Amino acid sequence: MLKPNSKLVFDYVKAHNGEKMIAADIAEGTGLEVKSVNGIVTSAFQKKGLMERIPGEIELPDGSHKAVKYIQLTELGLSFDPDAEEEKAE
Repeated sequence: MLKPNSKLVFDYVKAHNGEKMIAADIAEGTGLEVKSVNGIVTSAFQKKGLMERIPGEIELPDGSHKAVKYIQLTELGLSFDPDAEEEKAE
């Protein structure tokens, strides 16, 4: 069973599937701290093969570039149904 913040992160990532998102984008969209989002993605989803981090690069306002990790659902993550999991767990 997912904890409320984990479900919030999962639902947000799934709703924005296909968009290039970093942890800061998810944090802004969910109202959570970036540190919390990173912890949730790693422990609740990445270790279970439901999300992955893809190396990328963004351009900053000053024209420089910064290495980032985009967060996205895996194939397994796309088929994961947290509500069905909750029913099974009860």
